[in-house]
Amino acid sequence: MTASPHSPNTSFRRLRGAHSPAEFAAMVRRAAREIGETVSCDARYIGRVESGEIRCPNYAYERVFLQMFPGRTLADLGFSPREAVRGRGAQRTLPAPPVSTHPVQRSKESDVLRRAFMTGGSATVAAATLSLTLLGDTRRLPSRAGEAEAAAVEDAVRQIRLLDDRHGADALYRRAAQPLKTAYALLDAGATRQSTEDRLHAGAGELAVSVGWLAHDSGRFEDARSHYAEALATARVSGNAALEAHAFSNMAFLARDRGRHREAVRAAQAGRRAARPLGSPRLLALLALREAGGWAGLGDRRACEESLTRAHADFARGASAEDPEWMSFFGEAELESLESRCWAALGEHARAARHARRAADLQDPHFARNVALYTAELADDLARAGAPDEAAWAGGRVLDLLAEVHSTRVRSMLAGTARTLVPHQRSPRVGAFLTRHAEA
Repeated sequence: MTASPHSPNTSFRRLRGAHSPAEFAAMVRRAAREIGETVSCDARYIGRVESGEIRCPNYAYERVFLQMFPGRTLADLGFSPREAVRGRGAQRTLPAPPVSTHPVQRSKESDVLRRAFMTGGSATVAAATLSLTLLGDTRRLPSRAGEAEAAAVEDAVRQIRLLDDRHGADALYRRAAQPLKTAYALLDAGATRQSTEDRLHAGAGELAVSVGWLAHDSGRFEDARSHYAEALATARVSGNAALEAHAFSNMAFLARDRGRHREAVRAAQAGRRAARPLGSPRLLALLALREAGGWAGLGDRRACEESLTRAHADFARGASAEDPEWMSFFGEAELESLESRCWAALGEHARAARHARRAADLQDPHFARNVALYTAELADDLARAGAPDEAAWAGGRVLDLLAEVHSTRVRSMLAGTARTLVPHQRSPRVGAFLTRHAEA
């Protein structure tokens, strides 16, 4: 790992205290929600701040940090004055910072670049009517991409992930195609410097994975496969091992969902090979879980258990500053959920239900889509394990969440649970759930 050229932010590190970077990141996200802000803070971001890579936070993070530590200034938190920050480090932190010497002009240009990728109001409104539109066609793009364009692509990735975490994919997928097209048009145009081109490759590839996931979660499997393949090709062209591992992880997940279990195993193994030099045990754990899911689908219990053992061992090594930003969703709750799916595939539904229950209980409410997913998994496992009343209760919780979450995956899973529960419809609780599900 290359050492940071900046001085460590010891003031911020002291404020974190005994909390782990992941725990502190969760505190930042909670504080953001309390004041209506949206930030995608994770352990990696905290590591970048403490290493001095982020010398001044963007405006959203500034508001959150000042809310968390009232009476303190940015300087008290160890940050440099905004007007003193220049260069790549600052440009990666600000939403879409153009190179300009006039502060008013800088602000206007930054606004334009952000709106070129993401527009809309609050997260709630965006869930239903998200507008991810380009202000003009690709002929309005600059002849050569700069740092501001690279930052705008990165910002689009973060915004899509945040909205998906809260609302699911169905309302987002169609709107997300335009920024992806724009990102690749910027790549075709070329960049002003190699470092910017590297960022554009990484950003465009991550955007392709994100849009692929929106297609995947909304049941558009062929579209998802195409986007994941595009991300993998981008990774290979640019020699980006982290992006390659991400693409293979999602390809393994998709293959499992399509019943192509041997393909899931191969993709997960390829992802682990790409991920080994990256220094992220959590990434290796996720890929081992993807492999376990493939083995479970093939009915190979021994290979599945071996992969689960590797996953738990890697996960126990803890979070790392090298964990990719996109892995903010992967904590103990997701580990429990993926293990639950393995036992369900092997026909051990009571055991699967125990893991699904832990997943739902552990999940941060910020990830509303995942709370709905884990609870739907629990309902299905309970129904198949012979606990129809408990399954109906869990299914009712999912219906409550579907008022906010729009996910074909969750709805399809719940429909399967309802079919399993039909023979038990004389139970008052089951009957009430089935009636409510039919109305929904």
